[in-house]
Amino acid sequence: MRIAIGTSDRINTEHFGRAKGFIIYQWNGDEADFVEYIETNINPEEKHQWSKNLSTLEDCEVVIVAQAGMKAKYGIKKANLKLVEDEGTVEEVLERFIKHERFMGNL
Repeated sequence: MRIAIGTSDRINTEHFGRAKGFIIYQWNGDEADFVEYIETNINPEEKHQWSKNLSTLEDCEVVIVAQAGMKAKYGIKKANLKLVEDEGTVEEVLERFIKHERFMGNL
């Protein structure tokens, strides 16, 4: 499973439409390995740039961001991505997501 985490400083999660990049991980159910960092093409002065960010995530299945606006949520759902809204460092939100997925898989 490919997981994208939106960030602007490569440390903390960011709002979907304001993320300057996405850190991509590949999770095989056991280990999550760093794959790449994808920079986005957004202009920090503009609003509603979620579609630019969405186009960079075509091969991902999950996107984790601090927040996403209503239009972005619709686009994310239409693109068949699972949206997780969580705040914290990239490592913290990735760890929480994996713990949750493992818990849900054991029910």
